[in-house]
Amino acid sequence: MAKPNYSYEKRQRELAKKKKKEEKAREKADRKTGGAPGEDESPQAQGEAVTPSEPAPGSN
Repeated sequence: MAKPNYSYEKRQRELAKKKKKEEKAREKADRKTGGAPGEDESPQAQGEAVTPSEPAPGSN
């Protein structure tokens, strides 16, 4: 039976912690600039009404 590779598991935990920390820092920076976390630049994500230039197919 193979022995567990503890250094690999530790590295994976460290990478996960680093990724989570960076994500939290990014969200904090977004809050400081007034943006919502995960905010898109599309008008639908901002809650604005979107009027299509052409009617959608099958909407008649």
